[in-house]
Amino acid sequence: MNTPRTVDDISAYLDEIQEQANRALAEVLDDYLDGVDEWLAGPIRYACEGGGKRFRPILFAASYQVSGRSPSNRVMRLASALEIVHAYSLVHDDLPCMDDDDWRRGRPTCHRAFGVERATIAAAAMVPLASWVVASEARELGFDTADSAAMVAELSEAAGPVGMVGGQLLDLIAEGRAVSEDELGEIHRRKTGALIRASAVLGGQVGRVEPRVLEALVEYGERIGLAFQIADDLLDEEGSYTTIGKDPGSDRQLGKATYPGLYGVERARTTARRLSEEAIQALRRAGVDSLALEGLAVHVVERES
Repeated sequence: MNTPRTVDDISAYLDEIQEQANRALAEVLDDYLDGVDEWLAGPIRYACEGGGKRFRPILFAASYQVSGRSPSNRVMRLASALEIVHAYSLVHDDLPCMDDDDWRRGRPTCHRAFGVERATIAAAAMVPLASWVVASEARELGFDTADSAAMVAELSEAAGPVGMVGGQLLDLIAEGRAVSEDELGEIHRRKTGALIRASAVLGGQVGRVEPRVLEALVEYGERIGLAFQIADDLLDEEGSYTTIGKDPGSDRQLGKATYPGLYGVERARTTARRLSEEAIQALRRAGVDSLALEGLAVHVVERES
């Protein structure tokens, strides 16, 4: 696997790992959905394979590479659990009882394609499916029961009531009312940032990096998780259907708490860039020399989709 030669030389690296992540995800779905009724397996596949940048597995891979090794297919199979959890969250976000979106990544949302009942049940199955993938693939990689359990716990915490689910609740509660800076940060640290943080941490755990390096990956993941969400908020304000795959301005129409809504566009963009730089500095303080991670930190705030 190639690594970027400069922070700006990230596009080819992203494309290569995205392709590897897609292959691993397809294999995992074939293996773990074998024998599952199509009524359930169909919407799970649709949710997981419907495009996407695979940012979380890519971040996992870049964090793993801090160990000095390139991720094998087996390592990327474990990383696919992160994409499964992310896909679950999008299915639930789009439901009529939540954001009621008809389009996702340029195609009908899961509940539009399969109906609300099938989409809801499929998404409910995807978090335990992801935990199963982590536990099984960690065992195949030679990790003992305690280490495998710690990885499952990391993923489950990110996905659960103190992570994504709790963040989604806070997001719903905040609709249509003014929120403070602290409230907004807490919503997005949990709703978006928790799984991005877990992606960086799990990559380091699977790579068996030193404790000081793992601590740096925790801080890095927290910073870019929040920066990623600010960038998403900006894209919703300034993007187009062609670039973001859904109707722009939907957050504003729903009365969502967003960074541009609270700060304005320019301050939001400045904040995202500051968080990106803080993430890079966290790595450098720990002596982590990773152009891939530094490039990702820049990419998350400068991307156009």
